[in-house]
Amino acid sequence: MTPLQAATRETFWTIGPVGKAAFYWLAALAIGVFLYGVYARFAAYARGSADPRDRLSNLPGRVVAATKTVLSNENQFDGDLYAGVMHTFVLWGFLVLLVATTILGIDMDLYRPLTGESFWVGEFYLAYQFAVDAFGLLFVVGVGMAGFRRYRSRDGRLWGKHTSLEDDAFVWTLFLLGVGGFLVEGVSMVGQPQRATETVSFVGMALATGLETAGLTTAGAETVYGVLWWSHSLLAFAFVAWIPYAKPFHMISSFANVVARDERAGARLPNVPADLDHTNAESLDDFTWKELLDGDACTKCGRCTDACPADTVGRNLDPRDVILDLKSYRESVSDDPVAGSGGSGTMATDGGVASADGGVADSAAASDGGTVPIVADEGGVIDAESMESCLSCMACMDACPVDIEHLTSFTKMNRQLVDEGAVDSNLQDVFQDVMQRGNTFGESQANRGDWADALDDVEVPDARENEVEYLWYVGDYPSFDDRNKKVARALARLFDEADVSFGILFDDEKTDGNDIRRIGEEFLYLELAGHHVETFADCEFENVVCTDPHSYNTIKNEYPEVDFAEFADDPMMPFEREEPWNSEGEIGVFHWTQVVEELVEAGRLDLAGDELDYTVTYHDPCHLGRYNDEYEAPRELISATGADLYEMPRSRDDSFCCGGGGGGLWTEHDEAVKPSEERLREAVEDTDAGADIEKFVVACPMCTTMFEDGRKTGNFEEDVEVVDVAELLIEAVETGS
Repeated sequence: MTPLQAATRETFWTIGPVGKAAFYWLAALAIGVFLYGVYARFAAYARGSADPRDRLSNLPGRVVAATKTVLSNENQFDGDLYAGVMHTFVLWGFLVLLVATTILGIDMDLYRPLTGESFWVGEFYLAYQFAVDAFGLLFVVGVGMAGFRRYRSRDGRLWGKHTSLEDDAFVWTLFLLGVGGFLVEGVSMVGQPQRATETVSFVGMALATGLETAGLTTAGAETVYGVLWWSHSLLAFAFVAWIPYAKPFHMISSFANVVARDERAGARLPNVPADLDHTNAESLDDFTWKELLDGDACTKCGRCTDACPADTVGRNLDPRDVILDLKSYRESVSDDPVAGSGGSGTMATDGGVASADGGVADSAAASDGGTVPIVADEGGVIDAESMESCLSCMACMDACPVDIEHLTSFTKMNRQLVDEGAVDSNLQDVFQDVMQRGNTFGESQANRGDWADALDDVEVPDARENEVEYLWYVGDYPSFDDRNKKVARALARLFDEADVSFGILFDDEKTDGNDIRRIGEEFLYLELAGHHVETFADCEFENVVCTDPHSYNTIKNEYPEVDFAEFADDPMMPFEREEPWNSEGEIGVFHWTQVVEELVEAGRLDLAGDELDYTVTYHDPCHLGRYNDEYEAPRELISATGADLYEMPRSRDDSFCCGGGGGGLWTEHDEAVKPSEERLREAVEDTDAGADIEKFVVACPMCTTMFEDGRKTGNFEEDVEVVDVAELLIEAVETGS
């Protein structure tokens, strides 16, 4: 047998029979504690309420997709190369070391007893050793990168109210496991001269050389090896047993969360059942198993908070803290064996539960699980102001690498506040206007189509009386707001220029309900949806086209999900419809930029592509971009005008919200700077064209309103002009004609 064929090593070198038996007993104990902890965690999720989404349909496909997402680390790389590389090194290093340990266990405990031979020899052994050293080194480097980022600055996104000793313990345990494994290998190679030619173990070889240079002899290595080996083994067993009870559990819960994700979460909110006993967020019993899993999947990475525009401008909202506060409260009142173990990093100030505003819910009240409200102005687990600060922009969800669905839980708590009548007085006024007048302006519905009166050369047909290709849902702001009426007129002229068959609903069009729903007024939203689908049924059209991305989102994604039959007999619901609307997608629902882009491509608008020479930047509306993945149509239309488009640093799915979503258009907040002001500053200071930017282009009426306000309050009136894509287009068409 050649040296290559004989290559192997003694697994339990210097460890006697008693030590070997103790090793197996401790391994079994650690695995048992681990399995019980995992079982207890998932048993706790099972006690959560049923989730309205089918989270486990096509489970094999979900597992495959989640495996691809996790192994590729694609979410970690999104917007943060350093974190992506770091996490890739740690994940792949950990997985290869785990697989290597499993392979060795199979050889030792199954293959050898059954065959009397070992496959852990020769070329396989050498390849195994090389892989272990290579990926073990990546693992150590990755953990080192994690430590460097965590400790170089203690005021970054990794630090907050839920930062605790478990975070330090997790990083240092991984680091000691990685370094300890190499140290054991190096000492072993010094003590076993036959391994001197095992150059594939390049890290161990380098350590062995260094140790020998430092004076370690073969006899000395044999003496200290047992202490090092046991130290490494005991730390490994402790880590395995600890996983389900603390932060390391995210290695399991995060994967499960990605498996159970809803690809359209946020864009379509869960429906509320027609149940008089139904509550939204009155207690923990109202949260679904997926929402409970969200809490355990959170790694405290802070990406959601970093991306949150409300937090950026100083509002009382930290998305990470909301998720972790809910988790901390759940653990404080739970009788689960794994709860209250410090796994969430609960701030145990005087034994209390940390609340979202930094206060502490009384621990005695928390212990009975019934006297601490989930969300309230004072004394709740979550501060009501935090929920009122949310812009429903989905930046937190887009940034989250483990698919936590913040907006679903946030809306649940908003619904609870509405149920209790504990919402901002301005929002109460909006609800009243919508209930009594059908719009958020409190204007007479009879005036809804008056914006079209100034169109002397364009006829705006009534879709209730004419068969049309496109039923145009105009929306509140283009109908009633003087600034946005200009956008509606520009779009009407574009449709007319392209000879589009369109019509509007005039006074039968009401508020679409998208933001009403996200503020928490679910039943008012249902009334609006029922009214509109019944109105749609009385019209003849092929597609719906929307001016506002908010309208586009809810008509496209949420109206088809309403079970109208469940509410048809409710005397409070002013509709009789029982059939679902557009559940098969037979009616196309579009944002106007998507429709007009096709018209431009078809040559139905006479554009040469050089009509305008403005230097512009474009703001991606949240409901068009992050909600519905439409980024190209508006940009194509801007390019078609000849304008020179420069992207802001935060664009596309990283776009920074204008501040108007989630009711932000109707409320006032104590904030250092308005989101619209911060966004305009970015346009004229951080964009490559800088002060040369002439026009700030938008594709959303709410954005137009917010940015026009931000121009005034932020003193940008002399710096940049806010225009809608439709206004830019019609100027180009008229310039070229």
